[in-house]
Amino acid sequence: MLRVSALFTENAELAALSHQAEKLTLTQQKWNTVVPAGLKPYTQAGALSHKRLTVYAANGAVAAKIKLLLPSLMLGLQKQGLEVTSIRVEVQVQTSAGKPAKPARVLSPAAAASLEKLAKELQGSALGDAIARLSSRR
Repeated sequence: MLRVSALFTENAELAALSHQAEKLTLTQQKWNTVVPAGLKPYTQAGALSHKRLTVYAANGAVAAKIKLLLPSLMLGLQKQGLEVTSIRVEVQVQTSAGKPAKPARVLSPAAAASLEKLAKELQGSALGDAIARLSSRR
């Protein structure tokens, strides 16, 4: 059975992919050292090609703030050893996870009894039918 590291060295495509992943990880780490702490969770460094770094922002406000800070960010990245002459900012909206299901509401026995009594008084009307359905939630 082959070791995982052997797969990366024997297969040229996997070796190139591994090298690219390492470069992206290193770029992200250097980006995290220069970006302000308040913006860090909302940004992600992308590919560095032709001395241009692509940065992804969670929304337009974050992108605008990054654009205001571009000179100091580029200087910081250059001090970190990255050869960056420009930064391209793109907005990449992330989809949020679905809202959690709300727990079913239940009535106390006293409330259910009061609603049943009211439903009997209003029996035959639309309101009485609605209150009867509501009182059945126990």
